[in-house]
Amino acid sequence: MNDLLSHDALGQAELIANGKTSPAELLEAVIARAEATNPALNFIAQPLFDRARHAATGSFSGPFAGVPFLVKDLHMHIAGERSGEGSRLWSDYRPTYSSTLYERFVAAGLNTFGKTTTPELGLTVTTESRATGLTRNPWNHAHSAGGSSGGAAVAVAAGVVPIAHASDGGGSIRCPASACGVFGLKPSRGRVPVGPRLTESWLGMTVNHAVSRTVRDSAALLDAVHGMEAGSRYTAPEPEGSFLNNVTREPGRLRIALMLEPLSGSPVDPDVLAATLDAAKLLESLGHQVEEAAPTLSNDELGAAMTAVVGACTAADIAARLHALGRDDAGDDIETIPQMWVHIGKQTTALQLIAANEAYQRAAIVMAEFQTTYDIILSPVFAQPPIELGRIDLSPPDLAEWTRTLLGYSPFTALANQTGQPAMSLPLGMSRSGLPIGVMATARYGDEALLFRLAGQIERAAPWAGKRPPLP
Repeated sequence: MNDLLSHDALGQAELIANGKTSPAELLEAVIARAEATNPALNFIAQPLFDRARHAATGSFSGPFAGVPFLVKDLHMHIAGERSGEGSRLWSDYRPTYSSTLYERFVAAGLNTFGKTTTPELGLTVTTESRATGLTRNPWNHAHSAGGSSGGAAVAVAAGVVPIAHASDGGGSIRCPASACGVFGLKPSRGRVPVGPRLTESWLGMTVNHAVSRTVRDSAALLDAVHGMEAGSRYTAPEPEGSFLNNVTREPGRLRIALMLEPLSGSPVDPDVLAATLDAAKLLESLGHQVEEAAPTLSNDELGAAMTAVVGACTAADIAARLHALGRDDAGDDIETIPQMWVHIGKQTTALQLIAANEAYQRAAIVMAEFQTTYDIILSPVFAQPPIELGRIDLSPPDLAEWTRTLLGYSPFTALANQTGQPAMSLPLGMSRSGLPIGVMATARYGDEALLFRLAGQIERAAPWAGKRPPLP
């Protein structure tokens, strides 16, 4: 790998600040790496190379001054640039405004040179779509890279960028981080802006942050972009000090609940169980107290709530797009599963949405009470190693089989979205077939600082930086 690209994002910014490289030189190295790896992996949805080259001739400020960056092509708008949303229905959509978070990325010094692939409207935990094709796992091209931020995780795993924007409504930061063997942290509800036109999505389940190679990059980026936006209904508690400083602080002796079975009772693959148990042993060796425990929650109630929310929001999004286009029907411009969600959404009542919101609140209270005893909940991310491509794409021939496969594959991650808690995927395991397995840690609402302290401790004890897929 090019020496410039072997550094994390803070390291690249330091090279620029010390005059050892320039934003333009670094950008060309990154673009060359992207062009060498993207044909096989397919992680770029919208190249913005010329835009970034023009920006690289100017000046930058902020903690990542001049560092090349990728944003996800889903609800992350750059004024005048195409926002494809992973969908043919948005193929010609060019917003006239930029997302609040994008503007904060710019203020942090990041130079965006492209947008990464996502499934249509982020509606599955793999990154496969009719609009942009199959995004492939860099460890095995026949397998999924996870989703919906799969393109972002592939770009980081493939050594193109050390950090990339990602978003998470049911696991979409942690799932691709797990599948590709990188670090991914989902922040607390209200921590990072989603505006400017709206201040929440999916009743607050959707949040934005990043996947990264190192913990410190993730922390420094969250320092740069977090904080209340205009009109927010809520905001996460302000941290004490910076998130970055927490990475090098010891977490103290933590009491950790080991949750090996999902609420659904779906079976967990032996390789995933082994990786999670190995992580538990590592934490015990670091002085933490680990014991099997899990909160008591209703999987049926939370599943019904998520169905109501995702269905209603998807139907509303597509209805708004059709109205803007002057059309009555999406036809073949949306895939089978989004069509299903539209149908569900149109049948969802206001009373069902109220019930869903109340179910989420009850779950958040249960989790808060459970975590008066336990600082961290340790669990798998996926219930299986990365799945083969084509198993859970958005145009399945059999909806019932698709649903069974999806729910059996990814039964752990949505809970943190429903309760608003921060959670992270740690790249600690590998399957016997050589595919990455992430282990998830969930903290109390608003306590990303503890996750960064724990992640920093684990990264020092069991470094993952040298684990790279076999790419050119």
